[in-house]
Amino acid sequence: MKIFGLFDASEVRVEDPGMKKAINLNAKLMLKSHGRIKWDPTRAKVNVVERLINLLQVPGSRGKKHKIITGWITGKQARCTKIVIDAFKIIEEKTGENPLKVFIRAIENGAPRDEVTSIEYGGAKYPQAVDVSPRRRLNLVLRYFVNGAYDKAFNKKATIVETLAKEIMAAAEGSGESYAVSKRNDAEKQADAAR
Repeated sequence: MKIFGLFDASEVRVEDPGMKKAINLNAKLMLKSHGRIKWDPTRAKVNVVERLINLLQVPGSRGKKHKIITGWITGKQARCTKIVIDAFKIIEEKTGENPLKVFIRAIENGAPRDEVTSIEYGGAKYPQAVDVSPRRRLNLVLRYFVNGAYDKAFNKKATIVETLAKEIMAAAEGSGESYAVSKRNDAEKQADAAR
């Protein structure tokens, strides 16, 4: 069975040993769980492509601030699914590879390995470098893909489909043009400085 009847997930392998358990690529014809798996705290049962679709539905959120307000897309599952399918078709056209393979490679390249947290000791706060869990690595990189695509498409000529495809392809190559790769590099530099 292929995802959406278009993309074959059987040949896709996750190379990063830490991410193997966090990334779910079980093939389904339609990736729509209707929130039935929301009790699963790890989100490990939710297909990674469905998680990307779900993140596209949250309009322009950055932490507690709404940097970009795009209320027109809120909760529109079918529209976001079409955006992801069209982006994957562009990736397949341009690279000549299975877009799921490119997507998984982009996740592995864009996910940060180290982060900085704040530790309070004796009334003073110190930055401390910590390793990032596989689950958080996946959460961060998917959010970076969506945020990078939104930034490049909002009030610009490029559409969200084109920018999402470019973002994923740039991350798969490890290019600095990718928002996810640049954010990962920043986080890892801060962590190195805080060691």
